[in-house]
Order: sequence, then C-alpha cells, then structure tokens
Amino acid sequence: MSVSTDKKPFWQRINKLFLVTVVIPTALSGVYFGFIASGQYISTSSFVIYNPQQTNTGGFSSLLATAGLSHSSSGAYSVRDYILSRDALAELQRTLNYRQTVSNKHIDVFNRFGGILAPYASFEELFDYYKRMVADNIDTLSNISTLNVTAYTARDAQRINASLLALGQTLINRLNTQANEDAVRFYKQDVAKAEAKVRAASLAMAAYRNKQGVFNPAPESALQLQLVAKLQDRLISTQTELSQLRANTPHNPRVPLLHKAIEDLKQEIARQSANVAGSSNSLASKASPYEQLVLNQTFAEKELAASLAALEQARITAQKQQLFVEVIAKPSLPDKPMEPKRIRGVLATFVVGLLLWGVLAVIIGGVKEHHER
Repeated sequence: MSVSTDKKPFWQRINKLFLVTVVIPTALSGVYFGFIASGQYISTSSFVIYNPQQTNTGGFSSLLATAGLSHSSSGAYSVRDYILSRDALAELQRTLNYRQTVSNKHIDVFNRFGGILAPYASFEELFDYYKRMVADNIDTLSNISTLNVTAYTARDAQRINASLLALGQTLINRLNTQANEDAVRFYKQDVAKAEAKVRAASLAMAAYRNKQGVFNPAPESALQLQLVAKLQDRLISTQTELSQLRANTPHNPRVPLLHKAIEDLKQEIARQSANVAGSSNSLASKASPYEQLVLNQTFAEKELAASLAALEQARITAQKQQLFVEVIAKPSLPDKPMEPKRIRGVLATFVVGLLLWGVLAVIIGGVKEHHER
C-alpha cells in the first residue's frame, strides 16, 4: 500500500475556479464592507397635506377623495414631485451646499459623489445621485407622505430632511397663493367692467340733465300738471263769474276785464300744457330718453352688485379650498447607520460566488468530457 505524499501548498490544492469566483470576491467584499464602506444614515419624517373643507364632505365628493382624486392628494403628489425635482436640489445646493456634503473626502471613494472627479461632475450627475439618496413615499389610503433622506452623517441627513420639508411647505403656500389669485382674477375683471359701466351710466345721466335742463321729468311733470290744474280751476271760476255778471249786470265794467283774464288763463294753460306734452321740448318728450338712462344705470348698478358678491364668494371658496401641511413626525436624528448591511453584503457576495462557481464548474466539466471523447 502506497501513501500519498502530495506536498503542494494549501493555496495550490484549492480549485482555481473556486478561488476566483468565491474566495477572492468574498475576501474583497469583507475588506470593503468591514473597513472601507462608509455608513449611511437615514433620517425619516412624515407629513400629510389636507384640506379642512373635505373633512365635512360626503357623497360624490367623498367618493372622489377615496378614489384619490381629491385636491389634497394632488397636493401630496405635487410636493413629492417638487422634492424630487432639480429645483429642490438647486435650493439645497444654495442653502446647504449639497454637492460638498455628498462629496466629502471622509466618504469612501465608491460612495461619494463623483469619486475623485467630484469637482468636475455636472449638475445632471449630481441630480441622478440625489434621486438615489432621497425618497418620498405616499400612502394612497391615508395620503400620508414619508420622506427618507440618506446621508453619510446623522446630522447631515436630518438637516437635508428638514430643509426638504420646509421646501414642501413653501410650495404648498405658493400653490395656495396662486389658487387664490386664479380664483378671483376673473371676478376682479368682471367687477372692473361693471364699475366702468356704472361710471359711464352716471356720466351719461349727468350729461343729459345738463343738456336738457331737467333733473327728473316724472316728478317735474307732476308739478307741472298740478300747476295746469290750478290754472284750470281759476279759469272755471273766472268763467263762472263772467256768466253771472252777464246775467245780472251785462254792462258791468268788470266784464271786459274778466274776458281778458279768461284769455290770459287759456294761453297760460296752453303754454304750461305744452311744457308737459305736445312739443319737442316737453317733459314728456324728455321722459323716454331719461327713463332709458335710468334703466341703464339701474342695470349697471345691479350688475356691479352681483359682480362684487361673486368676487366675495370666490374669495371665501378659495380660502376654504386651501391646502395645509401637517407634520406628523419631525425629521429624525438616526443614532446608527442603516446602510450598508455589512454582513448581508459579504454573505450575498459569498452566495453569488458559489452559484457562479457551480454553474461554471458544470460548464467546464461538460466541455472537458466532450473533448475527452
């Protein structure tokens, strides 16, 4: 019986394929996750955007809100889109110097933004990096938004989260202001048009009164008719007196005087009657245009009142439809890094290496067997 005397070193007796696919990657993974990879801290906050008016609605409005079509849910998605936008990143860069925060030399070269070329990286590259570090998730049932911000120190993660939350609140305030302005702009234009009509009607009325020398034909006609009636009473009285004198004393010297008085009264009655109606300059001829002017002025004033009421209602409605941000949980200050999962990363590398080794071993074995035949 012969005993094997293989004196090869241990590392030479190891299958080279196993070494390349399993041992070396697992060892490198252990070195990276154990000594190189920077810890990533995650700050979390949650908030809800709501409309107080919707809390009392029911029926079809409630159905729309349940279906995700409510004004507050659209506000939540607007905030999310803004937080994940270039505008939000630009604001963070302006206030917190976000580029410097994520390209700090204390961050490992594999995770820091831009690596060693960070000063030369573009804004678009920074934006792609930013979208991997920030997440805003919305619960479609409760409309509660959860904002998660990843950074390489706990304080940076909290500061960035708080800044993004403040930017979201600023956006909602701006949306409220814009909604108010849009809601009342149309009605303000209507009010301005109605005011112009009232002003034009008043000026037309004043011009007519000045031109015609009359303030209000209707009451002035009534006064004129009263004067005609008094003159007619005097005419009847004078005619009665004349008849009595003719019957009793035909040669009375007052008879010619009464005749003259009767003629004068008839002329005055005719003249005063002509002022009321029957001539081109009578009050009756002035009444029709005047009434049209009064109608125009009344209609313009009612239109102005309706426009003012609509404007006030639009303002009230806009106030009721305003959105509000309620912070449920303030940005947290993490006390330990949540990423990377170091042990899990090493184990994942080991498992993937084993799978790769198994697949390649089967393929290589099959090729060798084929060539031996």
